[in-house]
Amino acid sequence: MEEKHESQIDLNENLSTNQLEWKTHPLKKRPMAATLVTIFIFVIAILVYSMTESKIFPTLALVVLFASLAKFYLPTRFLLDDRYIMIKSTTQTIKKEWINFRSFYPDKNGVLISPFLEPTRMENFRGLYLIFDNNKDEVITFVKNHINPEASLTKENR
Repeated sequence: MEEKHESQIDLNENLSTNQLEWKTHPLKKRPMAATLVTIFIFVIAILVYSMTESKIFPTLALVVLFASLAKFYLPTRFLLDDRYIMIKSTTQTIKKEWINFRSFYPDKNGVLISPFLEPTRMENFRGLYLIFDNNKDEVITFVKNHINPEASLTKENR
C-alpha cells in the first residue's frame, strides 16, 4: 500500500470539480478609453511639472495615478470554485470563502458579492466585485448557486 504524504492530501483536498475561471483586461477591451486615460495622466504630470519645476512631483503623480488605475491597465484573474473566490491581480491576491457572502448585485459590467443581507454603503468596501468577460450568465449562475439560498433573494437589477 502506498503512503500519502501530507502535501498530497492537501493538494487533493483543494481540487474542485466545479469551478469557473476567467481573466479580464479592460485596457484591451477599451483601447480608446485607454488612450484617453493615458493622455490625461501625462497631461496631469506635465501640469504638475510646470507648477513645481521639480522632477519628483510629476513622477510621484504618475506613480499614484497609474497605481489607482492598475485594475484598468493590468489583467485580473478570477477563479471561483465550490469553496473559494480568488481574485488575482498583479499587485495582490484575494481569496475568500463563499460562506462569508450573503447577497449579490449584478450589473452590466460585473457582480458585487456582499457579506451583508441588505444593501449598505459598507458593501463596496467589504464585498468583492467580479468583472465579467463575455461570461455574464455563467458568473451569475455560479454566484447564485454558491450564495446562501435564503440570502440570494436579492434584486438582480439594482
